[in-house]
Amino acid sequence: MATSISPLAKGIVSGHRRKTQDEVNDRSRLIAGGLAALGVRQGDSVGILMRNDIAFLEAAYAVMTLGAYAVPINWHFKSDEIAYVVGDSGARVLIGHADLLHGLAGVVPAGVTLLSLTPPPEIVTTYRIDSALCSAAPGTIDFDGWLARQTPYDGPALPQPQNMIYTSGTTGHPKGVKRYAPTPEQTASMEAMRALIYGLKPGVRALLPGPLYHSAPNAFGLRAGRLGDLLVIMPRFDAEEFLRIIDEQKIDNVFMVPTMFTRLLKLPESVRKSYDVSSLRHIIHAAAPCPADVKRAMIEWFGPVIFEFYGSTESGAVTFANSEDALKKPGTVGKISPGAELRFIGDDGRILPQGEIGEIYSRIAANPDFTYHNKPEKRTEIDRDGFITSGDVGYIDADGYVFICDRKRDMVISGGVNIYPAEIEAVLHGLSGVHDCAVFGIPDEEFGEALMAVVEPLPDAKLDVAAIREQLKLALAGYKVPKHIEVQQSLPREDSGKIFKRRLRDPYWQRAGRNI
Repeated sequence: MATSISPLAKGIVSGHRRKTQDEVNDRSRLIAGGLAALGVRQGDSVGILMRNDIAFLEAAYAVMTLGAYAVPINWHFKSDEIAYVVGDSGARVLIGHADLLHGLAGVVPAGVTLLSLTPPPEIVTTYRIDSALCSAAPGTIDFDGWLARQTPYDGPALPQPQNMIYTSGTTGHPKGVKRYAPTPEQTASMEAMRALIYGLKPGVRALLPGPLYHSAPNAFGLRAGRLGDLLVIMPRFDAEEFLRIIDEQKIDNVFMVPTMFTRLLKLPESVRKSYDVSSLRHIIHAAAPCPADVKRAMIEWFGPVIFEFYGSTESGAVTFANSEDALKKPGTVGKISPGAELRFIGDDGRILPQGEIGEIYSRIAANPDFTYHNKPEKRTEIDRDGFITSGDVGYIDADGYVFICDRKRDMVISGGVNIYPAEIEAVLHGLSGVHDCAVFGIPDEEFGEALMAVVEPLPDAKLDVAAIREQLKLALAGYKVPKHIEVQQSLPREDSGKIFKRRLRDPYWQRAGRNI
């Protein structure tokens, strides 16, 4: 849905709606007062189940005002997955778009208050929501009616913890990353890091096309909404609309994921040239690997304004790369961020020297520590002497540039040989007609595991499995050429761009009655 706010607007914009920061702050304090009346206290949790909406920010700010944890929930989740997060987080209240709350009253734990918010017009239009689902369902409370009866929060200012983000669940049950409330010194350190990584400074004019339930877009949106002159929230990414907003509103800062790059680059040249994007100063991307040729094409189009960070919800941004780094060292995720430390650990537990591939462990001592909510033992499992890992494997070269080879948990052991799918995926990405791909292991009676490649073609491309196999043989050792190759028109993925590899892999292992 097109945004039709006057050029060079200020405030927070979504669709045809614009609110000033004062209006957002006033409403968030009113919501905070209402939540306090419902019994929400410092350290409690409140779930937020919404698509991208100004109300998402208002709710999150309100929860933070109370010193409580906002828990953004992936709205793509099925009802049992939503109920799991609500129950695991201990949320006292769940605030959500009305259509997303239908059917949840009997599923979420007893005692949870469900506040039902009418989806705004741009959400209804974009997602073609049935009007019958836009009002409060049985077992829920109409949000606007409830809010009209509340008084603004006038209590003391409390330390504001970061939102409790549940990991995406691409590899299993999501876990709540609960970071402790920062000290003033830690807050100052994190703000300096966000200024570097996200490019967010006073007066910024920002655009957010990514999902607010995801860790990095959430941090970007919450900060930009407080700090900037303008934040435009897109209900859903649309490539041409994205360019139009940049041109019209003179956007200078954007958070993206590589999938969006690919969609932009598919636009006809005539469309790409019809919009002025010269106002851009900082495009930051993360969340999924970006093929080197895609990044190079983006830099050629937008200029040296493309930046990348590597990290996780747990670690924060531990590396940072600018456009010069990307061109100088194709494939790098940059150098170690200020204040971060990295170690590369071998299978024998040794800290490895430059150039040797190992599991990546990191820490940022200035950041507040975290735990997995209700699962502290999971935090212990990824910790080694205060450094944590997300399971990625990589190395640092002689010039200090970090490269990610694969996720250790994605490693395939076939016939006793360790194979990293990312190497094979990189070759597949370079083949003509290939849009995206996923390589993983499936059960094999002889070798334990065999490689499976699922390839998504570009629109109108005709891919031949035999031809793909022959091209792979030219680039890879024989044991790295997948035994099985399939072509699928669309791969399952998150809004963040991550492929749900588990959804592709799990059926094979379920049929075999084993997991490894």
